[in-house]
Amino acid sequence: MESSNLSARAAALGEPVAAELGLELVQVEYKRESGAWFLRYTIDKVGGVTIADCEEFSRRVGQVLDEVDLIPHRYHLEVQSPGAERPLVKEADFVRFAGCWVAVRLYGPFAGRRSWEGKLVRRDGAGLTLEVEGQEVTIPNELVSRVRLAVKF
Repeated sequence: MESSNLSARAAALGEPVAAELGLELVQVEYKRESGAWFLRYTIDKVGGVTIADCEEFSRRVGQVLDEVDLIPHRYHLEVQSPGAERPLVKEADFVRFAGCWVAVRLYGPFAGRRSWEGKLVRRDGAGLTLEVEGQEVTIPNELVSRVRLAVKF
């Protein structure tokens, strides 16, 4: 099974577990790193995620994954908080974090750059709009690879 399909199925299995525990499922990744497979859940909640939250989610989602035998080979299950540089994935994330400082990676160059930082204005059909040095810049959605909150010093 393709890793993006497996990530989507793992997310669908993890979403009800997160909801039961009062958590938000931010992101699910299934990928190979250093020769091993990892299924990585990123969870969050208002006030921040604790180690106990990660342990309980891991225990419960692990049971669900074992019951459906989603991944037939050896893998590592990881549960983590999004940290200060939380990825913005869902449409609701872009609304919630409008006005925040973000870092953006692109698949290819836009205006001569593959990475951008600025204040998130909005994301819509026209693209991802940032305020950069007092000017609004709209990057086409198809060029956007990854958006994360960024810590600005």
